[in-house]
Amino acid sequence: MPLVKGKSMWSFITTPSHKFPPPTYQITLLVDDETADEFSKQGFKVKDTDDGKALFIKRWATRKDGTPNPVPKLIDADKEPLNVAIGNGSDVVVQYRTWEVTNEFGFHKGLELQAVQVLNLIEYNPTTADGEELGLDSTNDSELEF
Repeated sequence: MPLVKGKSMWSFITTPSHKFPPPTYQITLLVDDETADEFSKQGFKVKDTDDGKALFIKRWATRKDGTPNPVPKLIDADKEPLNVAIGNGSDVVVQYRTWEVTNEFGFHKGLELQAVQVLNLIEYNPTTADGEELGLDSTNDSELEF
């Protein structure tokens, strides 16, 4: 399967993101201009961000029939299994699979996340606990009422 190297941003590799439905394993990968041009010429979406050119590579946590998709593999530079949250700026190599579909909305192409190898890890370190800005105890969700 093909590989692409870059800097990791907003990675959800071993635990899916639930920000938007459906839940997805995903990585935003910052790539150099040459790599971005290559993907763009092949018809893949490349986004200009404040940090550079980015590819969005994801895998749904569940298939359309409701069965779970396998969790993408996460390994270190020595190809040993990892179980960490990857911080922004980590150097990674991403293994992906391409897909294409034509439906009532038109023709679409994408990159499905298969595995991530971390070459230089910057561990994710949240600066605040969930709800801390609101003065909430992050262990008690019942404090928040709307």
